[in-house]
Amino acid sequence: MSPTSETAHGGRRLVIVESPAKAKTIKGYLGPGYVVEASVGHIRDLPSGAAEVPEKYTGEVRRLGVDVEHDFQPIYVVNADKRAQVKKLKELLAESDELFLATDEDREGEAIAWHLQEVLKPKVPVHRMVFHEITKDAIREAVANPRELNQRMVDAQETRRILDRLYGYEVSPVLWKKVMPKLSAGRVQSVATRLVVERERERIAFRSAEYWDLTGTFSTGRAGDASDPSTLVARLAAVDGKRVAQGRDFGADGRLKSETVLHLDEANARALAAALADTRFAVRSVESKPYRRSPYAPFRTTTLQQEASRKLGFGAKATMQVAQKLYENGFITYMRTDSTVLSDTAVAAARAQVTQLYGADYLPEKPRVYAGKVKNAQEAHEAIRPSGDRFRTPAETGLTGDQFKLYELIWKRTVASQMKDATGNSVTVKIGGTSADGRDAEFSASGKTITFHGFMKAYVEGADDPNAELDDRERRLPQVAEGDALAAEEITADGHATKPPARYTEATLVKELEEREIGRPSTYASIIGTILDRGYVFKKGTALVPSFLSFAVVNLLEKHFGRLVDYDFTARMEDDLDRIARGEAQSVPWLKRFYFGEGEAPMGGAADAGNGDGDHLGGLKELVTDLGAIDAREISSFPVGDGIVLRVGRYGPYVERGEKDEEGHQRADVPEDLAPDELTVAHAEELLAKPSGDFELGTDPVSGNPIIARDGRYGPYVTEVLPDGTPKTGKNAVKPRTASLFKTMSLDTVTLEDALKLMSLPRVVGADDEGVEITAQNGRYGPYLKKGTDSRSLTSEDQLFTITLEEALAIYAQPKQRGRAAAKPPLKELGTDPVSEKPVVVKDGRFGPYVTDGETNATLRTGDSVETITPERGYELLAEKRAKGPAKKTAKKAPAKKTAAKKTAAKKTTAAKKTAAKKTTTAAKKTTTAAKKTAAAKPE
Repeated sequence: MSPTSETAHGGRRLVIVESPAKAKTIKGYLGPGYVVEASVGHIRDLPSGAAEVPEKYTGEVRRLGVDVEHDFQPIYVVNADKRAQVKKLKELLAESDELFLATDEDREGEAIAWHLQEVLKPKVPVHRMVFHEITKDAIREAVANPRELNQRMVDAQETRRILDRLYGYEVSPVLWKKVMPKLSAGRVQSVATRLVVERERERIAFRSAEYWDLTGTFSTGRAGDASDPSTLVARLAAVDGKRVAQGRDFGADGRLKSETVLHLDEANARALAAALADTRFAVRSVESKPYRRSPYAPFRTTTLQQEASRKLGFGAKATMQVAQKLYENGFITYMRTDSTVLSDTAVAAARAQVTQLYGADYLPEKPRVYAGKVKNAQEAHEAIRPSGDRFRTPAETGLTGDQFKLYELIWKRTVASQMKDATGNSVTVKIGGTSADGRDAEFSASGKTITFHGFMKAYVEGADDPNAELDDRERRLPQVAEGDALAAEEITADGHATKPPARYTEATLVKELEEREIGRPSTYASIIGTILDRGYVFKKGTALVPSFLSFAVVNLLEKHFGRLVDYDFTARMEDDLDRIARGEAQSVPWLKRFYFGEGEAPMGGAADAGNGDGDHLGGLKELVTDLGAIDAREISSFPVGDGIVLRVGRYGPYVERGEKDEEGHQRADVPEDLAPDELTVAHAEELLAKPSGDFELGTDPVSGNPIIARDGRYGPYVTEVLPDGTPKTGKNAVKPRTASLFKTMSLDTVTLEDALKLMSLPRVVGADDEGVEITAQNGRYGPYLKKGTDSRSLTSEDQLFTITLEEALAIYAQPKQRGRAAAKPPLKELGTDPVSEKPVVVKDGRFGPYVTDGETNATLRTGDSVETITPERGYELLAEKRAKGPAKKTAKKAPAKKTAAKKTAAKKTTAAKKTAAKKTTTAAKKTTTAAKKTAAAKPE
C-alpha cells in the first residue's frame, strides 16, 4: 500500500536516517512535503557506567546494564550527547503526519530504527523505508514500497549486543586484576588478537633452512623477437631423477619434511654448476595447456577492504570511511554487505558499459551470475557497485583524491565482472643434460601467453605477497620442440633461505577472520581499530605486530577461558546468533546457557562455554567467579632462554634473570616497540648489560641522605634516598626530592654536584619592584620563569642557574606573546585526507610528532615514525581519533552555562532555578529522587 494513501493531501512526512550527509542527499530527491533529519547514529544504548543506570536498578544490573536474573532484560538509556537531537526529532514528529524510518537495511540499521520507534513513541503511521543506493529512483521506490520493522533482525542484534556486554564486562575485570588495569576483552577482538599472537609465536619458533639450486640461461642459437625470444631461463628441477628441494620442502623447524628430495648445499651446488659448464643440453619435453581465467566477483565488504589495502594502501577503517562518503553522496551502493549478487539493473548497466568501452567482443553471450559464498550472508543486499541504472565513469563523477581512487576501483571491478574470460596458453619446457661427473641434470621453465585479455583489459586483482606475479603477467618462452639442442650461456648457483610466516596485515587478517567465519565482515574494521587502540597490536609498515601485553592477555584467556577464544567456538556462536535471526532459536534460553550454563543445547552448540581442557561446562558467570587458579605472575612470564624470562608488568614489559633480592639478579625494561620475535637471547643479554638500577652519586652534605641517579620510564632522573621509617603516606608523609636530568646530561656523566643543583630547583631569581618573587623552574614543557601567575619561557635549561634578576626583569618588560607561537614547518606532507578532503601533514608537537588535517590531530603511536609513516597510516590515525569523538567536557566548564544564561530573561529564570535547586532542603531532595524514580520506571 502506498504510504500516502492514508495521508491527507499536503501532509507532512518525517524521514529519519543515520547521518546528516545522507539526510542532505535524500532531501534533494524527495522535495516538498518531506522533512529529512538525521539521528546521528544510535540514539540510545546500554549504559556506559553505573551512573547512567536509573536509580531503581541495583547490584549487578547497575554494573552490567543487563538484568541477567530477569530474562536478560537490557537497560537502555538515551546517550547524553543525543538528548538534544532526540528532543528535536520529537518536535519534528509532533508536526508530522507520517514517520519513515530510513536507517540502513542491516541488523544494526534495523536496531536503530527500532530504538527510534521506542524512544519517539509515534502516534502517526510508521513505515520502514529501505534502499541499497541513494539515487532519485531508488529513494522514490523506497518511499512508495515500505515494509514493517523486522523484529527478528532486531532481536538478533539485541542478543549480540547483550552477549558482547556480558563477555566484555565479565572477562575484562579479570584482565584488570591479573594483568593490567584498563584492559578489555571482547568476543571477536580477543580472538583476532589471538590470531596475531599465534602468528608471532610461529615466527619465534621458526628455524630458517638454507638451500641451493641452479639457474641456467639457455640459447636456441637463432635471432629472437618479442613473440619468439632467443633465450630462456630455467631452474634446476632434478638430479639423477631426484627432485631438488625448494622452500616448500622444509618445515618450520628447518628440517626437510621428506627424504625423497635432494637438499643441495653451497659446495655441492657450485660443484654441479662447474660440472655442467661444457654440457650439451636438449629439450626433453614441451607441454602446452590452454589457459583460462574468469573475472573476479564484484566487491563485498571484506574483498573491498583487502583490495583497497593491496592497491591503494588503505587500512580497513579508512576504506570504510571513504566508502561511506561515496554511499551517502549517491555514488555507490551500500558498502556493508556479504553479497556478491548484482541486480538485473546493475548487470544491464555493466554490460552496456563493456560494449561501449571495450567492444562487443569482450561481452559474454549471457550475463554472469555470482552466487554468494559467504555463510549466512544477508542476501537482501547487493554487491558494492556504482549506483544507478547507468554507471558513471570515474571521469564523469567529479570526484577527487581517495574518493576518486576507491570509486575507480569499485567501477573497474564491477564492469570487469561482466566481461569475457581471459584465455591463452601455459607452457612447461624440460631441458636435460649430463654433467662432467656423469650426473643427469634436468631444468624446468614455465611460460604463459595471453591470446585474449578479456576482463583483464579492465581489471586485475592485486596480491598480498608483493613478490607474487599478477594474473596479467606474461612469460614468453622460445618456440622449441622436443629434441632441439640448446646451449647453456650461463649456469649459476643460487642460495636461498626459508622465511618465517608473514605477519598479518589488515587485509590478510580480514581474510583470515572471514575464512574462519569469525565475527561479521561489517565489524572487522572496528575490531582491528580496537586491538590497535588497546595496545594489543601495533604496526610496522603494514604488518600487524602483537605487543608483549597481548601475549600475556592471550595466555590468560587460552589457559582459563579456552573456549571463549577458541576459533571454532566463536564461529559456532555466530551460527547460533544467525539461527536466532532466522527464528530457528530463541534468545533468552541461549543466553541463559551461555551465561549460567543452564538448559539444554544441541550437541556442539557454542553455548557450551568452558575452558580449553573441556572439563568445565559451566557458564561464563562461574568461569569469572573462580579466579583462584590464575597465577598472575605465571601467565605474564615467558622464557627467553639461558635463564632469562620476559615478564609483562603493570608498567610495561621487562626481562629478568634470577629472583629479586638474590645475588646476580638482573632486570631491564624492554622497548615497547620491540617485536616479540626480535627478542632473542642475544638481544636480551644486550638489554641486561646496559647500565641500569641505581647510580650512587654520593651523600647530600646538608641532609646526609644518599643521592642516586636512575633511569625511569619517563627518562633519567636523580633523587634522594630517605631514611628507613620515613612516613610515605598520610599527613606526615615525606616525599624525596626528585629532578629530571637535563637533555645535555646522561647517567654516565651526571655528578653529585649536578644532582644537588637539579634538586635545588625551583630557584629564586629575585623580586621585582613590587616585591613579587620571580623563580626559575623546569616544567614538562621546558624551562621557564614564574612571577605570580605570569610565566615566561626560557631558551635553554642552563639559564635556570645562570639567569640574573636584571635579565629576568628584561624578559618581563617585553610584552607577553599571546596565542600560539609561529607555526613550525611540517615535518612531512602525506596528501589529502579521504574524509575531510584537507591536506594532511606530520608536525612536531609538545608530546612528539603528530598528524593533522587542520581539524583533527592524532599523535603518532608506538611503531610509527616520521620517516616511515605512510599517507594511509596518517589517514587511519585521524579516522580513529575522529571515531573517538571530542574529549568529554569537565565540570570546570559549568560556569560557562551561567554566563550564557545571562543573554535572555527566560534563560536567567532557568539558571536561577538550577542555582536554587542546589540549596534545597532534605525534603526537596527526596522529592527530586522520587521524581527520578518515577521517570525511570516509565518505558523509554
